[in-house]
Amino acid sequence: MAKHRIYSTSFASVYPLYIAKAEKKGRTKAEIDQIISWLTGYGGAELKAQLEKQADFETFFAKAPRLNPSRTLITGTVCGVRVEEIVEPTMREIRYLDKLIDELAKGKAMEKILRKP
Repeated sequence: MAKHRIYSTSFASVYPLYIAKAEKKGRTKAEIDQIISWLTGYGGAELKAQLEKQADFETFFAKAPRLNPSRTLITGTVCGVRVEEIVEPTMREIRYLDKLIDELAKGKAMEKILRKP
């Protein structure tokens, strides 16, 4: 079975779209970076390095310093698919990020977005 094309898509090519989506709703790049850091463990310099390397989504998540164990508390739908029902691990991580960005753009408070167990 062929992998979805998002796996080979550069994270750096989608990152500005995340920022634009957030800023259009009055949110900030710093909040996007905070979400990415919470989810993946990438600090500012590490995230910048991944962006400069043009790492694809598969590599971006595979090299993540520390995937947050609380990410499994993320539920809901993205593109009509329930994130908690996605079986393929990399696609689930991508959709977790999509869901968090959606919540930010919808005005949800950061304390609620960054789930606590």
